[in-house]
Amino acid sequence: MRVGAYLALFLLGAVEALIGTFQYSRGPGSLVAVCFAVGILATCLLGSWGTRTASGGVLPAAGWLGVSILLGTATSGGSVLVTDSTQGKWFLFGGAVCAAGGAVAAFAWWGRSGRSR
Repeated sequence: MRVGAYLALFLLGAVEALIGTFQYSRGPGSLVAVCFAVGILATCLLGSWGTRTASGGVLPAAGWLGVSILLGTATSGGSVLVTDSTQGKWFLFGGAVCAAGGAVAAFAWWGRSGRSR
């Protein structure tokens, strides 16, 4: 059961990055890109809280980072999916900071010293 939950959290982070890569520039200004960044932070924190382990917060971050880096890099032909715009920067950099922050918070809550909680 636990392995299934971890797999689901990893895939949830990956799907958030996949959807975000194609939808980050919608809406007014950078609002949607910021919402995607906050969404991965919430996924990491809630995943950690739900599983009561640090891995529950790290796996969605790993899935998000893997997919967003893969889709955010330019191809050999020069095509890009995440443009060098304010929205693109908020999506990639803000999302990476939020994913890393969620993973660090998961370790702070449920790491070696947090097991007694």
